[in-house]
Amino acid sequence: MFSQGAFAETDLHWLDRLLDRDPFVTLLTTGADGLPELTRLPVLYRRQGRQIALIGHWAKANPQSRYSGRAKVLVNGPQGYVSASWYPDKESAARVPTWNYAAAELVGELHRFDDAAALAQLLSDTSDFYEARVGQDWRFEPERDDHRPSLRAIVGFRLDVQQIQIKLKLSQNHPQANQLAVIEALSALDTPDARELAQWMQLYRSERGDQADA
Repeated sequence: MFSQGAFAETDLHWLDRLLDRDPFVTLLTTGADGLPELTRLPVLYRRQGRQIALIGHWAKANPQSRYSGRAKVLVNGPQGYVSASWYPDKESAARVPTWNYAAAELVGELHRFDDAAALAQLLSDTSDFYEARVGQDWRFEPERDDHRPSLRAIVGFRLDVQQIQIKLKLSQNHPQANQLAVIEALSALDTPDARELAQWMQLYRSERGDQADA
């Protein structure tokens, strides 16, 4: 992922926020023909310090489920168009439009697994995590005859992350007046995407203080 110095982030709390916001990621591997293969799927995020793993599963019919080795994951964050007309210095500084966003790219070693006990634990952990996010309590019960066949239809994976790139392009390379004007304009659009992007910009400013007032 191309990331200019002004937008590169090393604080892993931002990765925590990105994956809490949207754990539905894009997993990229290299196919047998040398071309990229990708799957959109949910993951469980595990971090202890700088040790990070993503755990999930494929449908067994997915050709990617036969892959082990180096892989890349793309993590989505808030994003949106920024009009040059919002900048107070748009004329004097000859400003142009841009796109603000937050995202991450993770590279690591992908390990697949298909033993029944590990898959049962994965499905149990996954359902517990995502059910809690929607206020429900459905559980995967591998001892049930009508639940157990699900294990034969999936392949699990664990990505042990070795490289982390976090990019926060939130107008921090602009003067404070421009940053505040963009936050106000996005908030006034009154759409969920615009409001969320404005909130992330404000959060970045509040955490970075004077660093965000360049």
